[in-house]
Amino acid sequence: MRLYAQTPARRNRQVLVDLIALALIATAVWAALLVHETIMLLAEPGRKVERSGDSLAEELGNAGDAASDVPIIGGVLKKPLQSAADAGSGIADAGVSLQETVSQVADVVTAALIVVPVLLVLLLWLPPRLLWMRRSSTLRRLAEAPGGADLLALRALTGPPGALAARPAPPGGWADAWRQGDRQAISDLSAIALAHVGLRP
Repeated sequence: MRLYAQTPARRNRQVLVDLIALALIATAVWAALLVHETIMLLAEPGRKVERSGDSLAEELGNAGDAASDVPIIGGVLKKPLQSAADAGSGIADAGVSLQETVSQVADVVTAALIVVPVLLVLLLWLPPRLLWMRRSSTLRRLAEAPGGADLLALRALTGPPGALAARPAPPGGWADAWRQGDRQAISDLSAIALAHVGLRP
């Protein structure tokens, strides 16, 4: 199965379209990753809150431990400090939660920005390419089969008239030459049918 046409003009168009499709996919992925990085900047306040909460909890915990060493009232002094340390841990947890939320949003947005354009490009690009590959393979097998040239000649006769008009017609016209079994006309018509999809005889 051929990936590209044999005729230069058709092959160049196919290569160009393939390169454009790949460039669009690469651009979509690059832009999506750039958006991901930008969204993740919103997690920085969460990191600062987490660090501040952890630092506050640690300092208040240390203060509570030191206060517990005070004779008689150490236990009483430690309780409010420990409660404040727990509140600091809660602040740190809120910072972590903010970071996780931002990360989830960034992941979802990035996935959407990659999947939607890539699917769109694939839907517009891949079916015509696969159809051409299948059609060219079918025509090549037909050309090599017994009587295939006659069928290809008939295909050229019933296809777009522009290709026939570009060549000098035999006496009596293409259809008459085909009906009479003119081998040269049949060969020419077969070549026209193959050239229409970018193949050579």
